[in-house]
Amino acid sequence: MQKLGYYMFLLFEKLLMLLPHFIRKKFFFSLAFLGYLFSKRYREVSFQNLDFIFGDKLSDEEKVSITKYAFKNLALNFLHVMEIRHMSLDELKKRVKIENLEVVEKAKKENRPIVYITPHYSSWELAGNSIGGLISPILPVYKKMKNQTYQEWLLESRDHFGNISLEKTNVVRPLVKYLKKGYAPALLIDTNINPKEGVMVKFFGKDIRQTSTPAFLARKFDAAVIPGVIHTDDEENFTLTLYDEIPVEKTDNEAADIQKATQLQADWLTSVITKEPKFWFWLHRRFKGDYPEIYEKN
Repeated sequence: MQKLGYYMFLLFEKLLMLLPHFIRKKFFFSLAFLGYLFSKRYREVSFQNLDFIFGDKLSDEEKVSITKYAFKNLALNFLHVMEIRHMSLDELKKRVKIENLEVVEKAKKENRPIVYITPHYSSWELAGNSIGGLISPILPVYKKMKNQTYQEWLLESRDHFGNISLEKTNVVRPLVKYLKKGYAPALLIDTNINPKEGVMVKFFGKDIRQTSTPAFLARKFDAAVIPGVIHTDDEENFTLTLYDEIPVEKTDNEAADIQKATQLQADWLTSVITKEPKFWFWLHRRFKGDYPEIYEKN
């Protein structure tokens, strides 16, 4: 039955792809509007996250505006997943420009591996494909999904321009194998994680557990940790901004080195979200592992 539903979905996708882009976009933004109206649970998750991070610094109107955009941005990501599956490299080049590519070129000139870090921010699906297609293939890490047919569809999009997606269970060994071959891991640093998978950092002044994998890989292999986010002013043209390398020290105290580097990553993410909070994925229960009480209504 699941397979039948998937085939029907693929047929629907073909029909949508026959339509002009602006009509597809309007369709998905209409879904986002309906999602905001009828998904009380995720509206509340967004408000709870915003209250937790900003307290009374935001007005109710600002919280509503950010939450509405969170639904819209999720729809935009879904649209991009669909369109990327049918996109040429030339089309990608027309949609996305890259800022500060010099930081990648510097690491390559030094013959150092690269570890990209990024959050769920703006069109993160387009960001991963932009690095893979316009710079060099990367290794996006994903969490195994219950719906395997949807996962297949999603991964076909993420790997369309040569990326190799890796499932996060016991992922360090395959990451190391591919990293030695010249591939760059691309790791999300803003997901709720298992206590064994991270270290405690200060994030917006809160004690939050964050993945330590980027710092671990960088320290072990002298890799350059390069942060990046994508953003847009018109939801048509996108800029992928790469930031300067986040240093990872290598002293006699491995735990302290990893802690310090992971905190620097959290500081970077804090600054990105503070500058333009609407682009972050506020619909995700990011803090349920460390602060489950803030989601008690859900």
